[in-house]
Amino acid sequence: MNLKSELDIEDHAQLCAYLRRSGRLEPGAELEARTLRGGVSSRAVWVRLPSGAEWVLKQALAKLRVKTDWFSDPARIGREAEGLRACARIASRGATPELVFEDSVNLIVAMTAVPQPHDNWKQLLLGGQVSIDHFTQFAELLAALQVRSYEQRCDLAALFADRSYFETLRIEPYYRYTAGRVPEAAAFYEELITDTLAQRDCFVHGDFSPKNVLVHDGRLVLVDFEVVHWGDPAFDVGFSMTHLLAKAGHVSGHRRSLAAAALHYWKTYSAAVAPRFAGLEKRVIRHTLGCLLARVDGRSPLEYLDVTGRETQRASALALMHRMPETMPELIESFVRGWNSR
Repeated sequence: MNLKSELDIEDHAQLCAYLRRSGRLEPGAELEARTLRGGVSSRAVWVRLPSGAEWVLKQALAKLRVKTDWFSDPARIGREAEGLRACARIASRGATPELVFEDSVNLIVAMTAVPQPHDNWKQLLLGGQVSIDHFTQFAELLAALQVRSYEQRCDLAALFADRSYFETLRIEPYYRYTAGRVPEAAAFYEELITDTLAQRDCFVHGDFSPKNVLVHDGRLVLVDFEVVHWGDPAFDVGFSMTHLLAKAGHVSGHRRSLAAAALHYWKTYSAAVAPRFAGLEKRVIRHTLGCLLARVDGRSPLEYLDVTGRETQRASALALMHRMPETMPELIESFVRGWNSR
């Protein structure tokens, strides 16, 4: 479609006028608004209405906010809305925001805001705050999304069959781009891409990571659904495990506790889904390694890794690609050992 909206919701005066025109804000009423920072693919603004209702509005961008050129059709905002609707069916109540409205013309979705006070889980982990209960919830949430969607596949598979956003936001910038920059990994990525696109098993979030989890009153709330599709459950596990292991390497003072929590996450998740998806662990291993290298050499490198950290993660991922672990516990142990020996 390649749609484009002239409205910029980060311009709060424009946003206020838009909400008045659409009948969502009374004429003359005051709107409290705050632009949310940190995302690269969308504008995001928190608002409080005179009624006291709090929303987060998102507006998809055609060009993502990263150093390299990275484009994706902003019509994917409709996928975000469909993802929120689906999660209302397959996630536990309160585990995801509720959809408030969708505007396909201005490429906007609004959802209920997670109540204050809350913390971003990524920032808690980078600060060395490791709660094993959070990792249990993370595993149970992913397992619920996958198992319940699989059970409702007759209704959901066709709805999320299009994977063009997954390809432009994950396959190309993570796997294909990295393969082009690291020739010795090219064959690995070619096989991984082929295998991934052959899997059509369940609902896949596509961005299942600590940065998209808010912690309110001890409970995890998952956000950001623009990459959801019907595909390979192993991708979400490998993608999320990459973030956990990268933080274990980076936060040296809490490396052991973060690695143990990552192992707990895997064991809790795998116990909940086995034996639902055949060959899952082997694919999770490959996605974890593919994402570990991609978060160093892909279009969106992890911002908290310094030069030495990037070199260590790259070396560890490449070594394990050439000497493939048999199990996830073996991968976790080997990866952390690489950081400990640097």
